[in-house]
Amino acid sequence: MRERPILLNADMVRAVLNGSKTQTRRIITPQPFDRSWARHDHQIEIASGRAENGDEIDGLLAYTKSSGGEWHAFCPFGQPGDRLWVRETFRVHSRATDVATLVYKASGRQSWTEQTHRVPASVCNKPAVIEKWTPSIHMPRWASRITLEITGVRVERLTALSDDDARNEGCPAQLPHNPEDEHQARTWFRGLWSEIYGEESWQANLWVWVIEFKRVEGE
Repeated sequence: MRERPILLNADMVRAVLNGSKTQTRRIITPQPFDRSWARHDHQIEIASGRAENGDEIDGLLAYTKSSGGEWHAFCPFGQPGDRLWVRETFRVHSRATDVATLVYKASGRQSWTEQTHRVPASVCNKPAVIEKWTPSIHMPRWASRITLEITGVRVERLTALSDDDARNEGCPAQLPHNPEDEHQARTWFRGLWSEIYGEESWQANLWVWVIEFKRVEGE
């Protein structure tokens, strides 16, 4: 079992905490290089253990062959059984002799008890600065309050997302009623994706890693 960090914004952190988010999609790098191949939904295999050339694989590898050659991409998030620790924006509220109290931006509007987390003062060091927000990208492992266990990994086109998938991505239970939209959850996810990656990314219908997970309680 290996642990790796993963970035989540405040909305997605809240969705994990309330149990509505059990999936995340991330762009595969590199994308298939053969444009004629990439226009079609050819079969992509996922392997673990050993590649065709005999190289050991520490994790999962997506691969396929086409007239343009071979293509493969290593999954940087791990494989089922591995863990992800969530990086989110936080600050050190106070530091005593033996314990430090952390505050998380995603929980800023909850009660004081719910939004704080305590860690031993001995591990509370840089880059955290008391009373200053530390961006999620710089969150160290000791400050993370959320650990996820990967339960599944697959590869698919971005727009293959179903309404159920969108709900598992953390779509709010209550959305403004729109009788003309039969796929509101999917529409919500498209808006979220475009806000982060740009509408052109959705239009390009990129290949993505679909990471399914469950929260590890008590960590």
